[in-house]
Amino acid sequence: MKPQYVKQLLRMTEILKVDVSNRRGAAFQQVIQRAVKVLQDGGVIAVPTDTIYGLAALSQNTEAISKIYNIKGRHDEKPIAISVGSVADIAKWSQVSVPTALLNDLLPGPVTVVFERETNLNPGLNPTTNLVGVRVPDHTFIQELALAANSPLALTSANVSSAQSTLSIQEFQSLWPKLDLIVDAGVLSDSRAGSTVVDLSHQGQYAIIRPGSALPQTLRIVRDKYGLTER
Repeated sequence: MKPQYVKQLLRMTEILKVDVSNRRGAAFQQVIQRAVKVLQDGGVIAVPTDTIYGLAALSQNTEAISKIYNIKGRHDEKPIAISVGSVADIAKWSQVSVPTALLNDLLPGPVTVVFERETNLNPGLNPTTNLVGVRVPDHTFIQELALAANSPLALTSANVSSAQSTLSIQEFQSLWPKLDLIVDAGVLSDSRAGSTVVDLSHQGQYAIIRPGSALPQTLRIVRDKYGLTER
């Protein structure tokens, strides 16, 4: 079955429905290929994650990152996280200072881990800080997208800055005309909490930046299992 294309009258925003239950199917792969093409052309797309809908662009494309800030009306000093396709990819773009086993216990999942950035990460992404938040969402589509793009995705919530997070594409309909592609995976969950953000950039220590949707399990792992102390 081919992916379903819906053209909106206003700016003809392209919407592709995706069934994540069949990641090897032709329809799923066609959506991935189309999304990669839009990203490589410098576009900003709306994507499903394991928490809420997000806006994504290639993290190495400074112009595309600027588009995200403009779409959201977001202050340009507020950082944007990156999303990678696997836990192994985290060390390619950040200076991991915790055991790999800890990362494998946390991820994939609704947690953003913060480390010092590697020098190969685009300096135009979050230029006011040497830290970067990294996600590996527990969601088939966005994992496969990052792998197929062969690049981290700059990823933030699909809403106007400071507005409530969104669980369906209809909830950010006001943004549709500004987007180059929307990937529709239906209603994602019943919780609007985003990921838990934990700073692991200091050896042996952690700091919770945002409680998010996975705070209890995050604390059980970083504090109770691995013995990190709160900073």
